[in-house]
Amino acid sequence: MIGRESAASPGPDSREVLGVVLAGGKSVRLGRDKVAEVFLGQNMLARTVNLLFRVVGQVVVSGRDPSPFGISVPWLPDAVTGKGPAGGVLTVLEAFGRPILAVSCDLPFLREKTLADLLAARDRRPAKALMTAYRRIDTGYMESLVAVYEPAGAPLLRRAIETGSNRLFSVFTEDLRHHLDYDPDDSVAARPFFNVNSPRDLALAREMERIS
Repeated sequence: MIGRESAASPGPDSREVLGVVLAGGKSVRLGRDKVAEVFLGQNMLARTVNLLFRVVGQVVVSGRDPSPFGISVPWLPDAVTGKGPAGGVLTVLEAFGRPILAVSCDLPFLREKTLADLLAARDRRPAKALMTAYRRIDTGYMESLVAVYEPAGAPLLRRAIETGSNRLFSVFTEDLRHHLDYDPDDSVAARPFFNVNSPRDLALAREMERIS
Protein backbone atom coordinates (compact mmCIF):
# COMPACT_ATOMS: atom_id res chain seq x y z
CA MET A 1 0.00 0.00 0.00
CA ILE A 2 1.13 3.53 -0.79
CA GLY A 3 0.80 6.10 1.96
CA ARG A 4 2.06 7.57 5.19
CA GLU A 5 -1.18 8.56 6.89
CA SER A 6 -3.97 6.20 7.96
CA ALA A 7 -6.59 8.75 8.98
CA ALA A 8 -7.36 12.35 8.29
CA SER A 9 -6.16 14.71 11.02
CA PRO A 10 -7.55 18.19 10.39
CA GLY A 11 -5.93 20.85 12.50
CA PRO A 12 -5.29 24.57 12.77
CA ASP A 13 -1.63 24.47 11.77
CA SER A 14 -1.45 26.82 8.78
CA ARG A 15 2.32 26.67 8.50
CA GLU A 16 2.54 23.26 6.83
CA VAL A 17 1.28 22.91 3.26
CA LEU A 18 -0.97 19.91 2.73
CA GLY A 19 -0.76 17.98 -0.54
CA VAL A 20 -4.12 17.35 -2.21
CA VAL A 21 -4.79 15.12 -5.20
CA LEU A 22 -7.93 16.26 -7.01
CA ALA A 23 -9.49 13.00 -8.18
CA GLY A 24 -13.25 13.53 -8.20
CA GLY A 25 -13.75 13.72 -11.96
CA LYS A 26 -15.87 11.20 -13.87
CA SER A 27 -13.52 10.84 -16.89
CA VAL A 28 -16.49 11.33 -19.21
CA ARG A 29 -14.46 12.56 -22.18
CA LEU A 30 -11.91 9.77 -21.90
CA GLY A 31 -14.57 7.08 -21.60
CA ARG A 32 -12.79 5.18 -18.82
CA ASP A 33 -11.25 5.92 -15.44
CA LYS A 34 -8.21 8.05 -16.16
CA VAL A 35 -6.57 7.56 -12.76
CA ALA A 36 -6.12 3.84 -13.54
CA GLU A 37 -4.01 4.61 -16.62
CA VAL A 38 -0.39 3.58 -16.03
CA PHE A 39 2.45 5.94 -16.91
CA LEU A 40 6.10 5.49 -16.06
CA GLY A 41 5.28 2.35 -14.12
CA GLN A 42 2.45 3.65 -11.92
CA ASN A 43 -1.22 4.47 -12.28
CA MET A 44 -1.78 8.21 -12.37
CA LEU A 45 -3.36 8.38 -8.92
CA ALA A 46 -0.49 6.56 -7.23
CA ARG A 47 2.09 8.55 -9.16
CA THR A 48 0.53 11.85 -8.11
CA VAL A 49 0.31 10.82 -4.45
CA ASN A 50 3.96 9.74 -4.44
CA LEU A 51 5.03 12.92 -6.19
CA LEU A 52 3.33 15.08 -3.57
CA PHE A 53 4.91 13.11 -0.76
CA ARG A 54 8.30 14.14 -2.11
CA VAL A 55 7.57 17.82 -1.50
CA VAL A 56 5.12 17.92 1.45
CA GLY A 57 4.68 15.96 4.66
CA GLN A 58 1.03 14.90 4.34
CA VAL A 59 -1.18 14.04 1.38
CA VAL A 60 -4.93 13.55 1.04
CA VAL A 61 -7.09 12.57 -1.92
CA SER A 62 -10.13 14.67 -2.75
CA GLY A 63 -13.23 13.19 -4.33
CA ARG A 64 -12.75 9.42 -4.10
CA ASP A 65 -11.52 6.56 -1.98
CA PRO A 66 -7.99 5.71 -3.20
CA SER A 67 -7.77 2.31 -1.48
CA PRO A 68 -8.92 0.29 -4.55
CA PHE A 69 -5.72 1.52 -6.20
CA GLY A 70 -3.51 0.29 -3.38
CA ILE A 71 -3.15 3.73 -1.82
CA SER A 72 -3.55 4.27 1.92
CA VAL A 73 -3.96 7.99 2.51
CA PRO A 74 -6.85 10.02 3.92
CA TRP A 75 -9.58 11.04 1.52
CA LEU A 76 -12.57 13.35 1.56
CA PRO A 77 -15.75 13.28 -0.53
CA ASP A 78 -16.67 16.67 -1.92
CA ALA A 79 -18.80 18.59 0.57
CA VAL A 80 -20.25 20.53 -2.38
CA THR A 81 -20.89 18.19 -5.30
CA GLY A 82 -21.08 18.95 -8.99
CA LYS A 83 -18.68 21.91 -8.81
CA GLY A 84 -15.60 20.26 -10.27
CA PRO A 85 -12.15 20.96 -8.80
CA ALA A 86 -13.45 24.05 -6.98
CA GLY A 87 -15.61 21.82 -4.82
CA GLY A 88 -12.63 19.66 -3.92
CA VAL A 89 -10.43 22.64 -3.10
CA LEU A 90 -13.14 24.14 -0.91
CA THR A 91 -13.78 20.85 0.90
CA VAL A 92 -10.14 20.40 1.89
CA LEU A 93 -9.55 24.05 2.80
CA GLU A 94 -12.55 24.00 5.12
CA ALA A 95 -11.76 20.58 6.60
CA PHE A 96 -8.11 21.23 7.39
CA GLY A 97 -7.77 25.01 7.68
CA ARG A 98 -4.29 24.81 6.16
CA PRO A 99 -2.67 25.94 2.92
CA ILE A 100 -2.98 23.23 0.29
CA LEU A 101 -0.94 22.28 -2.75
CA ALA A 102 -3.73 21.08 -5.04
CA VAL A 103 -2.80 18.93 -8.03
CA SER A 104 -5.00 17.28 -10.61
CA CYS A 105 -4.66 13.50 -10.94
CA ASP A 106 -4.39 13.57 -14.76
CA LEU A 107 -0.92 15.08 -15.24
CA PRO A 108 1.32 12.11 -16.10
CA PHE A 109 4.46 14.22 -16.64
CA LEU A 110 4.26 16.49 -13.63
CA ARG A 111 7.69 16.80 -11.99
CA GLU A 112 8.94 17.20 -8.45
CA LYS A 113 10.87 20.32 -9.50
CA THR A 114 7.68 21.92 -10.82
CA LEU A 115 6.07 21.52 -7.42
CA ALA A 116 9.17 22.51 -5.45
CA ASP A 117 9.51 25.71 -7.50
CA LEU A 118 5.84 26.49 -6.90
CA LEU A 119 6.23 26.07 -3.13
CA ALA A 120 9.30 28.32 -3.19
CA ALA A 121 7.28 30.94 -5.09
CA ARG A 122 4.52 30.66 -2.51
CA ASP A 123 7.06 31.58 0.19
CA ARG A 124 7.68 34.85 -1.71
CA ARG A 125 4.02 35.72 -2.23
CA PRO A 126 2.55 39.10 -1.25
CA ALA A 127 0.59 39.05 1.99
CA LYS A 128 -2.76 39.38 0.21
CA ALA A 129 -2.16 36.52 -2.24
CA LEU A 130 -4.59 33.64 -1.71
CA MET A 131 -3.46 31.56 -4.71
CA THR A 132 0.03 30.82 -6.04
CA ALA A 133 0.03 29.31 -9.51
CA TYR A 134 1.89 28.94 -12.79
CA ARG A 135 0.87 31.29 -15.61
CA ARG A 136 1.53 31.02 -19.36
CA ILE A 137 3.40 34.06 -20.59
CA ASP A 138 1.64 34.09 -23.96
CA THR A 139 -2.03 33.91 -22.94
CA GLY A 140 -2.00 34.56 -19.21
CA TYR A 141 -3.73 31.21 -18.66
CA MET A 142 -3.55 30.09 -15.03
CA GLU A 143 -2.65 26.51 -14.18
CA SER A 144 -5.22 26.42 -11.39
CA LEU A 145 -4.91 22.65 -10.95
CA VAL A 146 -1.24 22.89 -9.99
CA ALA A 147 -1.55 25.62 -7.38
CA VAL A 148 -1.29 26.52 -3.72
CA TYR A 149 -4.44 27.85 -2.05
CA GLU A 150 -4.44 29.66 1.28
CA PRO A 151 -7.06 28.86 3.95
CA ALA A 152 -8.15 32.51 4.07
CA GLY A 153 -9.52 31.99 0.56
CA ALA A 154 -12.12 29.42 1.69
CA PRO A 155 -14.91 31.92 2.50
CA LEU A 156 -14.39 33.66 -0.84
CA LEU A 157 -14.53 30.34 -2.68
CA ARG A 158 -17.65 29.21 -0.81
CA ARG A 159 -19.48 32.45 -1.62
CA ALA A 160 -18.51 32.15 -5.27
CA ILE A 161 -19.69 28.54 -5.51
CA GLU A 162 -22.98 29.38 -3.80
CA THR A 163 -23.60 32.08 -6.41
CA GLY A 164 -22.79 29.79 -9.33
CA SER A 165 -19.11 30.53 -10.01
CA ASN A 166 -16.78 27.56 -9.81
CA ARG A 167 -13.83 28.53 -12.01
CA LEU A 168 -10.89 28.85 -9.69
CA PHE A 169 -9.03 31.41 -11.77
CA SER A 170 -12.16 33.58 -11.83
CA VAL A 171 -12.75 33.31 -8.09
CA PHE A 172 -9.16 34.18 -7.25
CA THR A 173 -8.76 37.30 -9.34
CA GLU A 174 -5.39 38.66 -10.41
CA ASP A 175 -5.04 40.90 -7.37
CA LEU A 176 -5.37 37.80 -5.14
CA ARG A 177 -2.81 35.69 -7.03
CA HIS A 178 0.94 35.27 -7.03
CA HIS A 179 2.19 34.14 -10.44
CA LEU A 180 5.06 31.94 -11.50
CA ASP A 181 5.37 32.48 -15.25
CA TYR A 182 6.44 29.84 -17.77
CA ASP A 183 6.97 29.78 -21.52
CA PRO A 184 4.80 27.19 -23.32
CA ASP A 185 7.40 27.05 -26.09
CA ASP A 186 9.87 25.68 -23.57
CA SER A 187 9.08 21.96 -23.71
CA VAL A 188 10.74 21.22 -20.38
CA ALA A 189 8.69 23.89 -18.61
CA ALA A 190 5.42 23.12 -20.40
CA ARG A 191 5.45 19.30 -20.41
CA PRO A 192 4.40 18.93 -16.73
CA PHE A 193 1.07 20.64 -17.49
CA PHE A 194 0.00 18.21 -20.22
CA ASN A 195 -3.22 16.62 -18.98
CA VAL A 196 -5.17 13.59 -20.17
CA ASN A 197 -8.84 14.33 -20.82
CA SER A 198 -9.69 12.61 -24.10
CA PRO A 199 -8.65 9.53 -26.10
CA ARG A 200 -6.56 11.83 -28.31
CA ASP A 201 -4.78 13.21 -25.23
CA LEU A 202 -4.12 9.67 -24.02
CA ALA A 203 -2.65 8.62 -27.36
CA LEU A 204 -0.40 11.67 -27.42
CA ALA A 205 0.68 11.04 -23.85
CA ARG A 206 1.63 7.48 -24.76
CA GLU A 207 3.79 8.82 -27.57
CA MET A 208 5.37 11.39 -25.23
CA GLU A 209 6.09 8.64 -22.73
CA ARG A 210 7.68 6.47 -25.43
CA ILE A 211 10.13 9.13 -26.60
CA SER A 212 10.97 10.52 -23.14
